[in-house]
Amino acid sequence: MAKFFGQSELQDAPIIKALFSNTKLAWIWLIVRVYVGYQWVEASLHKLSDPAWMKTGEAIRGYWLHAVSIPEAPATPPIHYEWYRSFVQLLLDSGSHVWFGKLIAIGELLVGIALIIGLFVGLAAFFGGVMNMNFLLAGSNSSGPVLLLLEILLMIAWKTAGHLGANYFVHKFFGTFWQPGPGLRKKA
Repeated sequence: MAKFFGQSELQDAPIIKALFSNTKLAWIWLIVRVYVGYQWVEASLHKLSDPAWMKTGEAIRGYWLHAVSIPEAPATPPIHYEWYRSFVQLLLDSGSHVWFGKLIAIGELLVGIALIIGLFVGLAAFFGGVMNMNFLLAGSNSSGPVLLLLEILLMIAWKTAGHLGANYFVHKFFGTFWQPGPGLRKKA
């Protein structure tokens, strides 16, 4: 039983190793992250200058009101999960649209910029994925499924996805939380 648990002896397929760990293929992830980052920046720009997003939150309130609506049969509601409809209704009832509109607009911009410059790519892709998942749960499809898939791939490829970007310098100097770089190592 001692051999049953522990490190797996299985190795990743060569193509998986190449795509997700080899910095020679970092240019692929550069294209993916700049594309996804551009989509987020583009989505945020009109929101940042729109008072319905940045002051009153009426834009997100209207979106939520539509999302929680339950039309007459045979039409189906935008939200298919009752627990998510209850969550959005709670946000509506608490007046959260006022601050949530700002959070979405600024969050989209920050995720986009981080992906474009290659800074904290895995974390930025995670938060982009969280936003996309929420949009999908609320019944908005548009480009969400494609962006969510690309964000999941960027999270998996975090080691190389930012290699041709700011992550190269961050990892080289600071390392990671579990593997400190020279800038964080204690001097003896």
